[in-house]
Amino acid sequence: MPIYHRLGKIPHKRHIQFRKPDGELFYEQLFGTVGFDGMSSLLYHHHRPTIIREMGKSVDMRPEIAVEHNITPRRMHGFSLAPKADFLESRVPLFVNKDVIFGLAAPQNSLRTYFYKNADADELLFIHKGTGTLRTQLGNIPFEYGDYLLIPRGMIYQIDFDTTDNRILYLEAFSPLYTPKRYRNWFGQLLEHSPFCERDYKMPLELETHDEKGNFEVKVKKQGILHTIVYASHPFDVVGWDGYNFPYGISIHNFEPITGRIHQPPPVHQMFENAGFVVCSFCPRLYDYHPLSIPAPYNHSNIDSEEVLYYVDGDFMSRNDIAPGHITLHPGGIPHGPHPGAYERSIGKTVTEELAVMVDTFKPLQLTKQAMGIDDGKYFRSWMEDKYESS
Repeated sequence: MPIYHRLGKIPHKRHIQFRKPDGELFYEQLFGTVGFDGMSSLLYHHHRPTIIREMGKSVDMRPEIAVEHNITPRRMHGFSLAPKADFLESRVPLFVNKDVIFGLAAPQNSLRTYFYKNADADELLFIHKGTGTLRTQLGNIPFEYGDYLLIPRGMIYQIDFDTTDNRILYLEAFSPLYTPKRYRNWFGQLLEHSPFCERDYKMPLELETHDEKGNFEVKVKKQGILHTIVYASHPFDVVGWDGYNFPYGISIHNFEPITGRIHQPPPVHQMFENAGFVVCSFCPRLYDYHPLSIPAPYNHSNIDSEEVLYYVDGDFMSRNDIAPGHITLHPGGIPHGPHPGAYERSIGKTVTEELAVMVDTFKPLQLTKQAMGIDDGKYFRSWMEDKYESS
């Protein structure tokens, strides 16, 4: 996201002396990605961000794969996953490939007893239920139902919830997540035909600075292993920063759908992309307005990608028997399309109130043991009709 932002106090030039009122130096840190070629920010700390007191235990967080080679369409009941108190322990990975981990979480408590950093991946959290505040080194962002929170890899954060009934869809992206290239001009500004713009972003605005020494536990995920590191100073000791690499939020409700006389393809719903997958937002919108239009999508073949749909709210017009919290997987290699009757009943409709998040991956997805535990086992037969049952 090529937007410049700054908070707090910073020196007038990079890489020069920046002193406290007592004459001591602040400590500069470059926070960047893709070597020195990607987005970066410069942070200024009260204390060196490198002072480790203790290396604690490590826990293997790599997902257990149940189905490595899948071609079966599947439907999973996400709300059947039991809530858990701890933020990280509540995370349930469902789909995995070399580009992404896709899962659900139902944390009951705020993340306050330790700090967390994902050194493997950008994290994209979609808030289905709950409100609260994302607290990071670079500032705090309030969130609510429908918000996406993008947390760049390496960002230390905590999260506060206002309630105990929280539901989150999460993605771990192993290459940086950006806005779609076709919606940006050559230097990165979102163009006039983009379905959202920079004004829609929830930027970090409140910089939380702690000048504290002690024992501060940071859990760091690297190569799928969760390591515990105890630092000698508070991770949120940044007095100021500037740059382009920082967390931000954006609401699915601020996505302005692109419509047309005939059915528009899924890329018009796109909100994020990286080297391995795209994320789309299906929002309430007007239907196609050609006099002979069929608003329901045509049957299509996922030859080069896997389609995962997470149903948030409303009535998803192309599906039967779908409820909030359901997840469908339409694997690559075979066609999929509207359920029986959906094609026909869409004719003449003028609007849809559906709300859903779609992830299309460019490599096959493996299914975890937890995913198979909430799979209904019969979704692949949901396109059958009585006339085919009896033949």
